[in-house]
Amino acid sequence: MKCPFCGQLDNKVIDSRLSRDNMAIRRRRECLVCDRRFTTYEKIEEHIPMLIKKDGRREPYSRVKLTKGITTATQKRPVPMAEIEHFIDQLERQLQETGYNEVKTSELGEKVSDFLRTTDDVAYVRFTSVYKRFKNLEDFDREIRQLDGDKSAKVEPLPAEKNEKRK
Repeated sequence: MKCPFCGQLDNKVIDSRLSRDNMAIRRRRECLVCDRRFTTYEKIEEHIPMLIKKDGRREPYSRVKLTKGITTATQKRPVPMAEIEHFIDQLERQLQETGYNEVKTSELGEKVSDFLRTTDDVAYVRFTSVYKRFKNLEDFDREIRQLDGDKSAKVEPLPAEKNEKRK
């Protein structure tokens, strides 16, 4: 293993243990040249399918890109980063377990939407507005009504004539 500080290959393992999620081995190493310590992780090489975009293009799955999309939707919302990371970990395991070589981005988008729907309504609407490419306020209104289970439909504004009498 190459030392990140001096670039030398001579080092020794000082400590080795399982990571918190038991999915990797954490190794604490010491460089024999510069005496600095660093940590490495050994984990199984994962096979995550390629993504098929809506226009038919294919691109590799990117955890960074997925995390950025979710954190953008949850920005300034009370959604802990640990919860987002846990969701992404589970999603990646599901993708690996399918054994498929390719997955449509629409399937991935639906899983993220489902997660955000149960986590934070505002983040859900933010993500869905981009994911489903909302074009106008009616698209937002329809999604919010659906999210509320049409609760907002029960609160109807007073007819115009009753509003005039109240003035």
